[in-house]
Amino acid sequence: MRLVVARCTVDYDGRLSAHLPEAVRLVMVKADGCVAIHADGGAYKPLNWMNAPNTLRDEGERWVVTNKQGETLTIHLHEVLSDHEHELGDDPGLQKDGVEAHLQELLAAAPHAIEPGLTLVRREYPTAIGPVDLVCRDADGAVVAVEVKRRGEIDGVEQLARYIERLQLDSSLGAIRGVFVAQVVKPQARVLAESRGFRWVEVDYDELRGLRPDDLRLF
Repeated sequence: MRLVVARCTVDYDGRLSAHLPEAVRLVMVKADGCVAIHADGGAYKPLNWMNAPNTLRDEGERWVVTNKQGETLTIHLHEVLSDHEHELGDDPGLQKDGVEAHLQELLAAAPHAIEPGLTLVRREYPTAIGPVDLVCRDADGAVVAVEVKRRGEIDGVEQLARYIERLQLDSSLGAIRGVFVAQVVKPQARVLAESRGFRWVEVDYDELRGLRPDDLRLF
């Protein structure tokens, strides 16, 4: 990973245009090619970014990042304050909490609960950026990537989008669509999922476990 702290301006050209005026920011270049520009606030979300796969042309004070759709992210480095590279090595991935892990396990055993006719291809399907929770095929034989969360928020939708980008590099899979599954899907996540062409589904954990309300007891 390369971390550059610099006074910079950033311009995005693609489906729309966006400009970040001159300021000190963190430019992060990950080993998978993802480029993200962060400010000193705003929690984890970058001000602008370009997901992999892409190409980065380093012209010294000017970087141009271009993705396969022809969108560009141009970074002008007016003053570099820090420039470091770090080898992070392989990451074991996020360890899901008990409920989320069990929810994924239950859905792998009963994918029809997500969508009628869905059959499991593989749970924890490997990609270069981490495993897809479930990869299935629908009734027509098309590949369906499923991301499972206990609480469905926008970062989960973004995660699904990144996984689908990686899966699309394998031409043998054909067309791939995404389904975002959670016990509760937040309104913002619903809007983002629909804008990305994904379905979203809310599932009942207790129902999947085969429990009825009368079965629930404290002791």
